[in-house]
Amino acid sequence: MKVKLTVAALLVLCIGSMLGSSSSALPSDMSIVGYSPEDLSSHGKLMELFEQWLSRHGKAYASLEEKLRRFEVFRDNLHHIDETNRQVSSYWLGLNEFADLTHDEFKATHLGVISMPDEQQTIKTTSKAFRYEQVDASSLPKSVDWRKKGAVTGVKNQGQCGSCWAFSTVAAVEGINQIVTGNLTALSEQQLIDCATDGNHGCNGGIMDNAFSYIAHNGGLRTEEAYPYLMEEGSCHHRRRSEEEDDDEQVVVTISGYEDVPRNNEQALLKALAHQPVSVAIEASGRSFQFYAGGVFDGPCGTMLDHGVAAVGYDRDSIIVKNSWGPTWGEKGYIRMRRGTGKRHGLCGINKMASHAFRGFSHLVVFSRRRPPPLPLNRRWRDVDSCEEAVDEGFQEVDAGPSGWHKWRATG
Repeated sequence: MKVKLTVAALLVLCIGSMLGSSSSALPSDMSIVGYSPEDLSSHGKLMELFEQWLSRHGKAYASLEEKLRRFEVFRDNLHHIDETNRQVSSYWLGLNEFADLTHDEFKATHLGVISMPDEQQTIKTTSKAFRYEQVDASSLPKSVDWRKKGAVTGVKNQGQCGSCWAFSTVAAVEGINQIVTGNLTALSEQQLIDCATDGNHGCNGGIMDNAFSYIAHNGGLRTEEAYPYLMEEGSCHHRRRSEEEDDDEQVVVTISGYEDVPRNNEQALLKALAHQPVSVAIEASGRSFQFYAGGVFDGPCGTMLDHGVAAVGYDRDSIIVKNSWGPTWGEKGYIRMRRGTGKRHGLCGINKMASHAFRGFSHLVVFSRRRPPPLPLNRRWRDVDSCEEAVDEGFQEVDAGPSGWHKWRATG
Protein backbone atom coordinates (compact mmCIF):
# COMPACT_ATOMS: atom_id res chain seq x y z
CA MET A 1 0.00 0.00 0.00
CA LYS A 2 1.43 3.35 -1.05
CA VAL A 3 1.27 5.89 1.77
CA LYS A 4 1.35 9.67 1.23
CA LEU A 5 3.21 11.75 3.75
CA THR A 6 0.88 14.16 5.55
CA VAL A 7 1.51 17.80 6.45
CA ALA A 8 1.53 16.78 10.11
CA ALA A 9 4.17 14.17 9.43
CA LEU A 10 6.33 16.76 7.75
CA LEU A 11 6.53 18.70 11.02
CA VAL A 12 8.53 15.92 12.68
CA LEU A 13 11.08 15.65 9.87
CA CYS A 14 14.35 17.40 10.59
CA ILE A 15 15.65 18.28 7.16
CA GLY A 16 19.11 19.81 7.23
CA SER A 17 20.04 22.55 4.82
CA MET A 18 21.57 21.23 1.61
CA LEU A 19 21.83 24.46 -0.30
CA GLY A 20 24.94 24.97 -2.35
CA SER A 21 26.23 25.74 -5.78
CA SER A 22 26.23 22.94 -8.33
CA SER A 23 29.53 21.20 -8.95
CA SER A 24 31.66 21.20 -12.06
CA ALA A 25 31.32 17.40 -11.89
CA LEU A 26 27.63 17.59 -12.67
CA PRO A 27 26.59 17.04 -16.29
CA SER A 28 24.62 19.76 -18.03
CA ASP A 29 21.59 17.45 -18.21
CA MET A 30 20.53 17.31 -14.55
CA SER A 31 18.11 14.45 -15.25
CA ILE A 32 21.15 12.17 -15.30
CA VAL A 33 21.73 12.64 -11.58
CA GLY A 34 18.03 12.73 -10.72
CA TYR A 35 17.83 16.08 -8.94
CA SER A 36 18.59 19.76 -9.37
CA PRO A 37 19.75 22.46 -6.90
CA GLU A 38 16.15 23.75 -6.81
CA ASP A 39 15.03 20.42 -5.30
CA LEU A 40 17.22 21.15 -2.28
CA SER A 41 15.83 24.62 -1.67
CA SER A 42 12.91 23.72 0.63
CA HIS A 43 11.19 20.96 2.54
CA GLY A 44 8.35 20.92 0.06
CA LYS A 45 10.65 20.57 -2.94
CA LEU A 46 12.52 17.72 -1.29
CA MET A 47 9.27 15.93 -0.49
CA GLU A 48 8.11 16.38 -4.06
CA LEU A 49 11.41 14.94 -5.30
CA PHE A 50 10.96 11.91 -3.05
CA GLU A 51 7.45 11.27 -4.40
CA GLN A 52 8.72 11.56 -7.97
CA TRP A 53 11.53 9.12 -7.18
CA LEU A 54 9.04 6.64 -5.67
CA SER A 55 6.89 6.80 -8.78
CA ARG A 56 9.85 6.46 -11.16
CA HIS A 57 11.14 3.31 -9.45
CA GLY A 58 7.78 1.77 -8.53
CA LYS A 59 8.49 1.90 -4.80
CA ALA A 60 5.81 1.41 -2.15
CA TYR A 61 5.96 0.80 1.59
CA ALA A 62 3.76 -1.17 3.95
CA SER A 63 3.24 1.62 6.49
CA LEU A 64 3.61 5.34 7.04
CA GLU A 65 6.32 4.65 9.62
CA GLU A 66 8.38 2.72 7.05
CA LYS A 67 7.88 5.46 4.49
CA LEU A 68 9.06 8.10 6.96
CA ARG A 69 12.13 6.00 7.76
CA ARG A 70 12.92 5.53 4.08
CA PHE A 71 12.50 9.25 3.48
CA GLU A 72 15.15 9.93 6.13
CA VAL A 73 17.48 7.46 4.41
CA PHE A 74 16.72 9.10 1.04
CA ARG A 75 17.43 12.55 2.47
CA ASP A 76 20.75 11.41 3.93
CA ASN A 77 21.80 9.72 0.70
CA LEU A 78 20.90 12.81 -1.30
CA HIS A 79 23.04 14.89 1.05
CA HIS A 80 26.00 12.60 0.36
CA ILE A 81 25.36 12.66 -3.40
CA ASP A 82 25.16 16.46 -3.52
CA GLU A 83 28.20 16.98 -1.30
CA THR A 84 30.26 14.62 -3.47
CA ASN A 85 29.12 16.24 -6.69
CA ARG A 86 30.23 19.64 -5.38
CA GLN A 87 33.69 18.32 -4.49
CA VAL A 88 34.79 16.00 -7.32
CA SER A 89 35.31 16.76 -10.98
CA SER A 90 35.89 13.49 -12.85
CA TYR A 91 32.66 11.61 -12.05
CA TRP A 92 29.24 12.25 -10.58
CA LEU A 93 26.70 10.50 -8.40
CA GLY A 94 22.95 10.26 -8.90
CA LEU A 95 19.65 9.24 -7.33
CA ASN A 96 19.28 5.67 -8.54
CA GLU A 97 17.00 2.86 -7.36
CA PHE A 98 19.19 2.31 -4.28
CA ALA A 99 18.54 5.76 -2.81
CA ASP A 100 16.24 4.47 -0.05
CA LEU A 101 18.77 1.88 1.20
CA THR A 102 21.27 2.58 3.93
CA HIS A 103 24.83 1.86 2.94
CA ASP A 104 24.95 -1.16 5.26
CA GLU A 105 21.74 -2.55 3.74
CA PHE A 106 23.16 -2.12 0.26
CA LYS A 107 26.45 -3.82 1.09
CA ALA A 108 24.68 -6.76 2.68
CA THR A 109 22.67 -7.56 -0.45
CA HIS A 110 24.59 -6.44 -3.55
CA LEU A 111 28.19 -7.58 -3.11
CA GLY A 112 29.46 -11.15 -2.75
CA VAL A 113 33.07 -11.96 -3.65
CA ILE A 114 34.97 -14.07 -1.13
CA SER A 115 38.47 -12.63 -1.26
CA MET A 116 41.36 -15.09 -1.04
CA PRO A 117 44.38 -14.32 1.18
CA ASP A 118 47.23 -12.60 -0.69
CA GLU A 119 49.53 -15.59 -0.15
CA GLN A 120 47.05 -17.99 -1.78
CA GLN A 121 46.54 -15.65 -4.74
CA THR A 122 50.30 -15.42 -5.26
CA ILE A 123 50.65 -19.22 -5.36
CA LYS A 124 47.83 -19.50 -7.90
CA THR A 125 49.07 -16.80 -10.25
CA THR A 126 52.69 -17.97 -10.31
CA SER A 127 51.94 -21.65 -10.91
CA LYS A 128 51.31 -21.37 -14.66
CA ALA A 129 52.63 -19.33 -17.56
CA PHE A 130 50.42 -16.43 -18.63
CA ARG A 131 49.26 -17.05 -22.19
CA TYR A 132 49.52 -13.40 -23.18
CA GLU A 133 52.90 -12.85 -21.54
CA GLN A 134 54.75 -12.54 -24.86
CA VAL A 135 52.34 -9.98 -26.30
CA ASP A 136 54.20 -6.75 -26.96
CA ALA A 137 52.59 -4.09 -24.75
CA SER A 138 53.50 -1.38 -27.26
CA SER A 139 51.43 -3.19 -29.90
CA LEU A 140 48.22 -3.16 -27.88
CA PRO A 141 45.40 -1.10 -29.37
CA LYS A 142 44.83 2.30 -27.77
CA SER A 143 41.31 1.29 -26.90
CA VAL A 144 39.20 -1.87 -26.89
CA ASP A 145 35.45 -2.21 -26.38
CA TRP A 146 34.08 -5.74 -26.57
CA ARG A 147 30.55 -4.35 -26.55
CA LYS A 148 31.17 -2.89 -30.00
CA LYS A 149 32.64 -6.22 -31.13
CA GLY A 150 29.45 -8.04 -30.19
CA ALA A 151 30.94 -10.10 -27.36
CA VAL A 152 28.92 -8.68 -24.43
CA THR A 153 25.31 -9.49 -23.59
CA GLY A 154 22.92 -6.96 -22.09
CA VAL A 155 23.39 -5.75 -18.53
CA LYS A 156 21.82 -8.09 -15.98
CA ASN A 157 20.63 -7.58 -12.42
CA GLN A 158 21.66 -9.82 -9.53
CA GLY A 159 19.04 -8.22 -7.27
CA GLN A 160 19.32 -8.73 -3.54
CA CYS A 161 21.49 -11.83 -3.81
CA GLY A 162 25.25 -11.85 -3.31
CA SER A 163 25.81 -13.65 -6.61
CA CYS A 164 28.04 -11.11 -8.33
CA TRP A 165 30.73 -13.80 -8.69
CA ALA A 166 28.40 -15.81 -10.95
CA PHE A 167 27.58 -12.79 -13.13
CA SER A 168 31.27 -11.93 -13.46
CA THR A 169 32.10 -15.50 -14.50
CA VAL A 170 29.25 -15.75 -16.97
CA ALA A 171 30.15 -12.44 -18.66
CA ALA A 172 33.69 -13.70 -19.28
CA VAL A 173 32.44 -17.05 -20.66
CA GLU A 174 29.83 -15.35 -22.85
CA GLY A 175 32.63 -13.21 -24.25
CA ILE A 176 35.11 -15.97 -25.11
CA ASN A 177 32.29 -18.10 -26.53
CA GLN A 178 31.31 -15.31 -28.94
CA ILE A 179 34.92 -14.70 -29.93
CA VAL A 180 35.45 -18.38 -30.75
CA THR A 181 32.09 -19.28 -32.29
CA GLY A 182 30.66 -15.98 -33.49
CA ASN A 183 27.52 -16.63 -31.43
CA LEU A 184 26.57 -14.32 -28.55
CA THR A 185 24.53 -16.43 -26.13
CA ALA A 186 23.23 -15.32 -22.73
CA LEU A 187 24.24 -17.99 -20.23
CA SER A 188 22.92 -19.09 -16.85
CA GLU A 189 24.12 -17.55 -13.61
CA GLN A 190 21.53 -19.62 -11.76
CA GLN A 191 23.26 -22.85 -12.74
CA LEU A 192 26.43 -21.63 -11.05
CA ILE A 193 24.52 -20.54 -7.94
CA ASP A 194 22.81 -23.93 -7.69
CA CYS A 195 25.61 -26.23 -8.82
CA ALA A 196 29.05 -24.59 -8.44
CA THR A 197 29.08 -25.06 -4.67
CA ASP A 198 32.71 -26.15 -4.23
CA GLY A 199 34.11 -23.08 -2.46
CA ASN A 200 31.13 -20.93 -3.42
CA HIS A 201 28.09 -20.09 -1.30
CA GLY A 202 25.31 -19.08 -3.67
CA CYS A 203 23.75 -15.78 -2.63
CA ASN A 204 26.32 -15.47 0.16
CA GLY A 205 29.34 -15.04 -2.07
CA GLY A 206 31.80 -16.98 -4.18
CA ILE A 207 34.98 -16.87 -6.26
CA MET A 208 35.09 -16.65 -10.04
CA ASP A 209 37.92 -19.20 -10.36
CA ASN A 210 35.81 -21.81 -8.60
CA ALA A 211 32.97 -21.11 -11.02
CA PHE A 212 35.29 -21.40 -14.04
CA SER A 213 36.52 -24.72 -12.69
CA TYR A 214 32.97 -26.02 -12.35
CA ILE A 215 32.14 -25.07 -15.96
CA ALA A 216 35.30 -26.70 -17.31
CA HIS A 217 34.82 -29.96 -15.41
CA ASN A 218 31.05 -30.42 -15.43
CA GLY A 219 30.01 -30.21 -19.05
CA GLY A 220 29.55 -26.47 -19.49
CA LEU A 221 26.82 -23.91 -18.91
CA ARG A 222 23.18 -23.89 -19.99
CA THR A 223 21.58 -20.85 -21.55
CA GLU A 224 19.90 -18.22 -19.40
CA GLU A 225 16.59 -19.03 -21.09
CA ALA A 226 16.85 -22.73 -20.27
CA TYR A 227 18.03 -22.16 -16.69
CA PRO A 228 16.66 -18.72 -15.69
CA TYR A 229 17.79 -16.57 -12.80
CA LEU A 230 15.75 -16.81 -9.58
CA MET A 231 17.63 -14.37 -7.28
CA GLU A 232 17.86 -17.18 -4.72
CA GLU A 233 19.56 -20.52 -4.26
CA GLY A 234 17.83 -23.57 -5.74
CA SER A 235 18.42 -27.25 -6.43
CA CYS A 236 21.11 -28.14 -8.96
CA HIS A 237 19.90 -29.36 -12.35
CA HIS A 238 22.75 -29.80 -14.80
CA ARG A 239 20.21 -30.34 -17.55
CA ARG A 240 17.22 -28.36 -16.35
CA ARG A 241 14.69 -28.08 -19.15
CA SER A 242 11.13 -26.92 -19.61
CA GLU A 243 8.24 -28.94 -21.01
CA GLU A 244 8.33 -26.96 -24.27
CA GLU A 245 12.07 -27.23 -24.83
CA ASP A 246 13.30 -29.40 -27.67
CA ASP A 247 16.74 -30.89 -28.21
CA ASP A 248 17.88 -27.93 -30.32
CA GLU A 249 17.39 -25.69 -27.31
CA GLN A 250 19.61 -27.83 -25.09
CA VAL A 251 22.56 -25.56 -25.78
CA VAL A 252 25.55 -26.00 -23.51
CA VAL A 253 28.57 -23.70 -23.78
CA THR A 254 31.85 -25.23 -22.68
CA ILE A 255 35.32 -23.92 -21.89
CA SER A 256 38.67 -25.68 -21.93
CA GLY A 257 39.79 -24.05 -18.70
CA TYR A 258 40.72 -20.75 -17.11
CA GLU A 259 43.79 -18.89 -15.96
CA ASP A 260 44.63 -16.09 -13.58
CA VAL A 261 46.11 -12.87 -14.88
CA PRO A 262 49.38 -12.00 -13.09
CA ARG A 263 48.22 -10.07 -10.05
CA ASN A 264 48.94 -6.41 -9.40
CA ASN A 265 50.01 -5.96 -13.02
CA GLU A 266 47.96 -3.51 -15.08
CA GLN A 267 49.88 -4.27 -18.28
CA ALA A 268 49.01 -7.96 -17.93
CA LEU A 269 45.35 -7.09 -17.40
CA LEU A 270 45.36 -4.91 -20.53
CA LYS A 271 47.04 -7.68 -22.54
CA ALA A 272 44.31 -10.11 -21.56
CA LEU A 273 41.58 -7.54 -22.05
CA ALA A 274 42.81 -6.77 -25.56
CA HIS A 275 41.99 -10.40 -26.42
CA GLN A 276 38.78 -11.06 -24.45
CA PRO A 277 36.52 -9.90 -21.59
CA VAL A 278 38.03 -10.64 -18.17
CA SER A 279 36.53 -11.37 -14.75
CA VAL A 280 37.84 -8.97 -12.11
CA ALA A 281 37.20 -8.37 -8.43
CA ILE A 282 37.05 -4.92 -6.87
CA GLU A 283 36.18 -3.20 -3.63
CA ALA A 284 32.74 -1.77 -4.33
CA SER A 285 31.62 -1.18 -0.76
CA GLY A 286 32.33 2.54 -0.83
CA ARG A 287 29.26 4.73 -0.58
CA SER A 288 30.06 6.62 -3.76
CA PHE A 289 30.09 3.36 -5.72
CA GLN A 290 26.48 2.77 -4.69
CA PHE A 291 25.36 5.97 -6.42
CA TYR A 292 27.84 6.24 -9.31
CA ALA A 293 26.06 7.77 -12.31
CA GLY A 294 28.77 8.64 -14.82
CA GLY A 295 32.27 9.87 -15.63
CA VAL A 296 35.64 8.29 -14.91
CA PHE A 297 35.49 6.98 -11.35
CA ASP A 298 38.67 7.51 -9.34
CA GLY A 299 37.67 6.69 -5.79
CA PRO A 300 37.42 6.75 -2.89
CA CYS A 301 37.84 3.00 -2.47
CA GLY A 302 40.24 0.50 -0.95
CA THR A 303 41.52 -2.88 -2.09
CA MET A 304 39.54 -5.28 0.13
CA LEU A 305 37.88 -7.18 -2.68
CA ASP A 306 34.14 -7.74 -2.19
CA HIS A 307 32.48 -7.56 -5.62
CA GLY A 308 32.85 -9.49 -8.87
CA VAL A 309 32.42 -7.67 -12.18
CA ALA A 310 33.63 -8.04 -15.77
CA ALA A 311 36.16 -5.83 -17.54
CA VAL A 312 34.96 -5.50 -21.14
CA GLY A 313 37.32 -2.88 -22.55
CA TYR A 314 39.63 0.02 -21.91
CA ASP A 315 40.59 3.41 -23.27
CA ARG A 316 43.35 5.90 -22.53
CA ASP A 317 41.97 6.85 -19.12
CA SER A 318 39.86 3.98 -17.87
CA ILE A 319 38.90 0.34 -17.77
CA ILE A 320 35.32 -0.27 -18.89
CA VAL A 321 33.52 -2.49 -16.37
CA LYS A 322 30.20 -4.28 -16.71
CA ASN A 323 28.33 -4.45 -13.41
CA SER A 324 25.37 -6.61 -12.43
CA TRP A 325 23.16 -4.01 -10.73
CA GLY A 326 20.84 -3.46 -13.68
CA PRO A 327 20.90 -0.92 -16.53
CA THR A 328 19.69 2.01 -14.41
CA TRP A 329 22.91 2.04 -12.35
CA GLY A 330 25.94 3.96 -13.61
CA GLU A 331 26.37 4.48 -17.33
CA LYS A 332 23.59 2.12 -18.44
CA GLY A 333 24.95 -0.55 -16.13
CA TYR A 334 28.66 0.15 -16.71
CA ILE A 335 31.35 2.10 -14.90
CA ARG A 336 34.58 3.57 -16.25
CA MET A 337 37.29 3.06 -13.64
CA ARG A 338 40.47 5.13 -13.69
CA ARG A 339 43.56 3.24 -14.85
CA GLY A 340 47.20 4.26 -14.70
CA THR A 341 46.89 5.28 -11.06
CA GLY A 342 50.48 4.32 -10.27
CA LYS A 343 49.27 1.91 -7.60
CA ARG A 344 50.09 -1.71 -8.30
CA HIS A 345 46.74 -2.97 -6.98
CA GLY A 346 44.92 -0.62 -9.36
CA LEU A 347 41.87 1.43 -8.48
CA CYS A 348 39.67 -0.44 -6.00
CA GLY A 349 42.03 -3.44 -6.29
CA ILE A 350 41.04 -4.20 -9.90
CA ASN A 351 44.50 -5.63 -10.69
CA LYS A 352 44.53 -8.04 -7.74
CA MET A 353 42.30 -10.95 -8.81
CA ALA A 354 41.63 -11.00 -12.56
CA SER A 355 41.00 -14.22 -14.46
CA HIS A 356 39.56 -15.38 -17.75
CA ALA A 357 38.27 -18.48 -19.47
CA PHE A 358 39.84 -20.01 -22.54
CA ARG A 359 38.29 -22.24 -25.09
CA GLY A 360 40.19 -24.42 -27.56
CA PHE A 361 39.19 -24.64 -31.21
CA SER A 362 38.33 -28.04 -32.64
CA HIS A 363 39.99 -27.15 -35.89
CA LEU A 364 41.75 -24.12 -37.33
CA VAL A 365 42.21 -23.07 -40.93
CA VAL A 366 45.03 -20.72 -41.92
CA PHE A 367 44.92 -19.03 -45.30
CA SER A 368 48.49 -17.99 -45.96
CA ARG A 369 47.43 -16.33 -49.25
CA ARG A 370 43.88 -15.50 -48.17
CA ARG A 371 42.32 -18.02 -50.57
CA PRO A 372 38.77 -19.34 -50.03
CA PRO A 373 38.59 -22.27 -47.61
CA PRO A 374 38.37 -25.85 -48.89
CA LEU A 375 35.31 -26.32 -46.68
CA PRO A 376 32.64 -23.85 -45.53
CA LEU A 377 33.57 -22.19 -42.27
CA ASN A 378 31.33 -22.94 -39.34
CA ARG A 379 31.68 -22.52 -35.62
CA ARG A 380 34.21 -25.39 -35.51
CA TRP A 381 36.59 -23.51 -37.80
CA ARG A 382 38.46 -20.30 -37.38
CA ASP A 383 40.52 -18.18 -39.75
CA VAL A 384 43.75 -16.60 -38.46
CA ASP A 385 46.40 -14.50 -40.10
CA SER A 386 49.46 -16.73 -40.09
CA CYS A 387 50.89 -20.13 -39.32
CA GLU A 388 52.96 -18.53 -36.59
CA GLU A 389 49.77 -17.41 -34.85
CA ALA A 390 48.43 -20.96 -35.04
CA VAL A 391 51.56 -22.33 -33.40
CA ASP A 392 51.41 -19.66 -30.72
CA GLU A 393 47.84 -20.72 -29.93
CA GLY A 394 48.91 -24.35 -29.46
CA PHE A 395 47.69 -25.97 -32.70
CA GLN A 396 49.34 -28.81 -34.58
CA GLU A 397 49.31 -28.88 -38.38
CA VAL A 398 47.53 -31.95 -39.79
CA ASP A 399 47.10 -31.07 -43.47
CA ALA A 400 48.11 -28.53 -46.10
CA GLY A 401 47.01 -27.72 -49.63
CA PRO A 402 48.74 -26.30 -52.70
CA SER A 403 46.50 -23.23 -52.74
CA GLY A 404 47.98 -21.94 -49.53
CA TRP A 405 45.65 -23.26 -46.86
CA HIS A 406 46.69 -25.23 -43.80
CA LYS A 407 44.54 -27.30 -41.48
CA TRP A 408 45.38 -27.51 -37.81
CA ARG A 409 44.00 -29.44 -34.87
CA ALA A 410 43.87 -28.34 -31.25
CA THR A 411 46.43 -30.16 -29.14
CA GLY A 412 44.73 -29.61 -25.79
